[in-house]
Amino acid sequence: MQLSVDELREKVEEYRVKGLNTQQIADELSLSQTTIHWLSTREFVVGDKPSDIRVGWRSIAVKAERIEATSYIFSDIIQEMIGDEVDTIVGISINGIAFAQAIGEQLNLELAVSRSISEDGEGHISEVYASVEGKKVVIIDDVLSSGTTMKKTIVNLKSAGADVKLCLVLANKTNADEISDIPLRSLIRVVTV
Repeated sequence: MQLSVDELREKVEEYRVKGLNTQQIADELSLSQTTIHWLSTREFVVGDKPSDIRVGWRSIAVKAERIEATSYIFSDIIQEMIGDEVDTIVGISINGIAFAQAIGEQLNLELAVSRSISEDGEGHISEVYASVEGKKVVIIDDVLSSGTTMKKTIVNLKSAGADVKLCLVLANKTNADEISDIPLRSLIRVVTV
């Protein structure tokens, strides 16, 4: 569904009232945190609008078998890029978790979850799922915009003793092929020209 700027502003406000922070709203709308901040300002100037692309992947997300089918492509990329050099797949909350679970099942990997828990993108590696200490990991998320969440996830994983081998996203809104010196692959690159 295509939303106008005014409709997006209404959605941002609706999510704020529900208690979501900027990172969570960005996840829900598949927009960058910068764009969410811009949409949140009371007196924004259209000419100051950040350059962003909204990625709508709801057609995949509404059915588990579609996520699983898409994850076969991710699994193939993992095999091509690093072969068996992976122990654990790390899903970034919330949108990366479903892909991580499907990839983990397909490649018989442990599942870990990274959660964004604050406005500045600081995160936490959930202790409910697999430990990442001493593990070779692949990170998965839905969309890479500025890369802030992915970079902080890499730092958190390394601090927890993980060896990050590869980062995967459904859609990459940048021209980058690596992030924090880690290879970055996407199913789709979505950039303005």
